[in-house]
Amino acid sequence: MNSWTFSMQNSNSPIYDMMIFFHDFTMMILTFITLMIFFIMYSMINNKFINRYLLQGHLIELIWTITPMIILIFIAIPSIKILYLTDEMYNNKLTIKSLGHQWYWSYEYSDFFNIEFDSFMIPTNQLKMNEFRLLDTDNRCILPFNFPIRILTTSLDVIHSWTIPSLGIKMDSTPGRLNQSLLIMYRPGLYFGQCSEICGMNHSFMPIVIESTNFLNFKNWLKSFI
Repeated sequence: MNSWTFSMQNSNSPIYDMMIFFHDFTMMILTFITLMIFFIMYSMINNKFINRYLLQGHLIELIWTITPMIILIFIAIPSIKILYLTDEMYNNKLTIKSLGHQWYWSYEYSDFFNIEFDSFMIPTNQLKMNEFRLLDTDNRCILPFNFPIRILTTSLDVIHSWTIPSLGIKMDSTPGRLNQSLLIMYRPGLYFGQCSEICGMNHSFMPIVIESTNFLNFKNWLKSFI
């Protein structure tokens, strides 16, 4: 399980790896810009303004016009690439449909017959040992790791958002519309998320739990529905 901290969660998908790299890359650029601004401010504060013949500076104007353009290009290229890959479907072998309700999630395994269930948050007074308050559900979404999975999501009432931070997924569940994303998990474990759209009174009480396991355990779990 990934702990909730003030920093980014540990990655468990290739898309989130790229998001973390893009975040660090952008922060390096922002740090450089901030330091440069502080240096300019310091220089201006200590400037005696004694150069009475300084009337114009074509070179510096050219530099501060072209440099932001180059910086924006360096930021835009990886950003557009990640945006494209989050919507790209490639060789997916399993499809899961997530339906948002006020205020719980339901799941349908579209490749199989009669495999669908609701997932409610476990109330605090019913928690067992090693279960997580406000994060655990009575029915977890079981998925195999190292397996390309297509996630479809929609809503039956208001707009929700199916979000798993450590997997790099945040999709709006919109009534009358299907959104999709590709999911590939590196390793087994429990991955927690919550609806990140303000969808009403119990918005903060509809968590998402993905249990990643090997394909043999996933197949045995499917047999329990037969």
